[in-house]
Amino acid sequence: MFDINLAKEVAKIAKKAGEAIMKIYDNLDDFQVQQKADESPLTIADQAANDVICQGLENLNVKYPIISEENKSIDFQVRKNYPHYWLVDPLDGTKEFIKRNGEFTVNIALVENQRPVLGVVYAPVLDEMYFAVKNQGAFLEKENVTIQLHTSIFSKKDKNLGVVCSRSHLNEATQKFVDELDQPELVATGSSLKFLILAKGEAHLYPRLAPTMEWDTGAAQIILEEAGGEVLHAETKEPLLYNKEILLNPYFIAMGKMI
Repeated sequence: MFDINLAKEVAKIAKKAGEAIMKIYDNLDDFQVQQKADESPLTIADQAANDVICQGLENLNVKYPIISEENKSIDFQVRKNYPHYWLVDPLDGTKEFIKRNGEFTVNIALVENQRPVLGVVYAPVLDEMYFAVKNQGAFLEKENVTIQLHTSIFSKKDKNLGVVCSRSHLNEATQKFVDELDQPELVATGSSLKFLILAKGEAHLYPRLAPTMEWDTGAAQIILEEAGGEVLHAETKEPLLYNKEILLNPYFIAMGKMI
C-alpha cells in the first residue's frame, strides 16, 4: 500500500518546508529580534514549515488526517478511530535552531494502527534527506546520491559503545545508564538526528530517559527500524506506540542491532 515513491513525494514536501525554515534561519537581522514569544523567528519558522507541510500532504493523491505539533489538538475520541494519519513535527530541535548549530530537522511520519510505517526526516542545514517505508529499507539522500542505511551490530557488553545523548538533556537517569557501560563514547547532537546517527551505524545506543512527544520520534523511529534497529519502551521493552490518548512518549531506548 505504501511504497518508496510515496516517501519520495513526502520528501519533496519536507524539502520545501526546510527551505521555508532556512529563509528565516539565514535572515540574521530578523533572527536577532527575539520579540514576544508568538512573534519570535522560531515560531515563525515552525508555522511557515507547518503550512508548507500541511498544504503538501493535503495535495497528495492519498488523503489522511494530520496530527501536527503546530496544529490545534484533535480530540482523542475523534482521532482514536484513525487507521492512518500523518504525524508531523515541522521543526524539531528548537534549542538547536536558536543556538544556530544546524542540528534541527523536519519530521513527517505516516502512522498505521499505532505504528509508524513511513518516515521522512530532513536536515535543512546539512541538506540530508532520510526516508524509510516499512519492509522496504531506510535510505539517506545527499548530493544526489542515495545510500541504504544499516545500523551497527553490537553487544551491550562491548567496549567503547557510541552513546548518543542530547545536547540539552543529560539527566541523572541517563548518566546512570551510561555508567553501566564499558568505556562508552558519548556522541552529542540535537533533534531527531540522534536516531539517524544510529541508523547510519555511527553509534549504538540512544537512551531517552526524559519526556518527548509522539511527533518527536515517529518519522525517525521507522527509519531506524528499517535500518535494523529498534526503539523500545525503557521498562516494557516493547516498540513505541502512537496515537495514545496522551501524546507523550514513555521513556525509551533507541538502538542499533543489539545481540
